[in-house]
Amino acid sequence: MDSVTRANRDAWETASEKYVREDAEMLAVAASGVSLTDAERPILRDVLRTSPQVVHLQSGNGTDDVALIHAGARSVMGVDYSAVTVRAAQRRADELGVACRYLVGALPGAPLADGCADLVYTGKGALIWIRDLSSWARDVVRLLRPSGHLFIYEEHPAAPLWTWDADEPGIRPDRSYFAASHVNDTFPAGGAVQTQRTLGEFVTVLAAAGLQVQELHEYAEPFWRMGDLAAAAWNGRLPNAFALLARR
Repeated sequence: MDSVTRANRDAWETASEKYVREDAEMLAVAASGVSLTDAERPILRDVLRTSPQVVHLQSGNGTDDVALIHAGARSVMGVDYSAVTVRAAQRRADELGVACRYLVGALPGAPLADGCADLVYTGKGALIWIRDLSSWARDVVRLLRPSGHLFIYEEHPAAPLWTWDADEPGIRPDRSYFAASHVNDTFPAGGAVQTQRTLGEFVTVLAAAGLQVQELHEYAEPFWRMGDLAAAAWNGRLPNAFALLARR
């Protein structure tokens, strides 16, 4: 694990205590299935009808995993580099009695067997922490069975550029669409370094790894809103999230 990834993990270990403090709220969200959004459901519908075995890379607080089970997944195996997050997610899954299991692991290099997944699911603030996207994509292909799918629902690469002004959106002077990285100042903060890449880079890297992109969508609505904040940049004029479905 390189020094930046290690520092990011430490920032997440601290920030993820939020998921422990708010366990009752997280449990209610998981049980309701609402974390699988209206943008995700129609794209995933046909895949989930096949009762897939899912691997969730960068599984975070685990609420998406319970939602995937409710939507048709046979099982979900989550991998995250935060031990705090993994313990909290496993405790909630056990309490809800769902087929979700979790491992601590740095990515790429998921500690899972080749060809163990019908669907690899990730996003909502996950790929923005991956420094070597090409190795990550090759790891996805390794995990997928033939004709298996990758699904991403993630922050749009342009979204970090927007200011959060309430009246009129602008571009932050300290950010660039073509920069290599920037310091995260929202969540988890703590000096965490977020990777910046273009949408074209995402598609090109996945294609080079052997994945066929089937759907690519862009959305004005962000995948996550910080509290009750309503920024002008989220009012429908600018891209804030994207979804991608690819097949091995």
